[in-house]
Amino acid sequence: MIVDDHPFLRDGVRAMIEVQPDLTVVAEACSGTEAIRLYAEHLPDIVLMDLQMPGMNGVEAITRIRTVSPDARIIVLTTYSGDAQALKALRAGAMGYLLKSSLRTELLDAIRSVHAGGKHLNAAVATDIALNAVGDPLSDREVSVLALAAIGSSNRQIGARLGVSEETIKSHMKTIFQKLDAVDRTHAVALAARRGLIEL
Repeated sequence: MIVDDHPFLRDGVRAMIEVQPDLTVVAEACSGTEAIRLYAEHLPDIVLMDLQMPGMNGVEAITRIRTVSPDARIIVLTTYSGDAQALKALRAGAMGYLLKSSLRTELLDAIRSVHAGGKHLNAAVATDIALNAVGDPLSDREVSVLALAAIGSSNRQIGARLGVSEETIKSHMKTIFQKLDAVDRTHAVALAARRGLIEL
């Protein structure tokens, strides 16, 4: 089953799969909600799941499908190479994580590998996860602070929004810079966005 809100991507993936004698597309969904319904109806061997969709996102859909069917084999197809997004998807139960830019070279191998019970992780994403695993992760509060900084909020505005003092926000920012090895707010926001910690 292919789950993506872009019909052109679904068409491209289906075209790659349908010429394979051992593979067939049994369903297509354009949202997480539709994916859950169609999964229950078709029980596909493999689900190819986008992360960014209107309404329910891919991580939530993966969690819901795996709650009902713990053996569901789901491969994420995404444009997001950041380690934070990949870890969320893998923790939700995804067995594979592919970048849409590498579909032509990796998709069929990933499908067959995951179907056989293995896992498949894009090499660049795996490298990012490994490099960032040794660092100190941002806390939920620090991510909230950075997300507000990303939309241009000052320390005072962030503090007011989160119900803490401006000094507390300055302290959070200092810690964020250290954890991300960032030189300033703009650099911290860019690094966090690239890793998928926040969305711009």
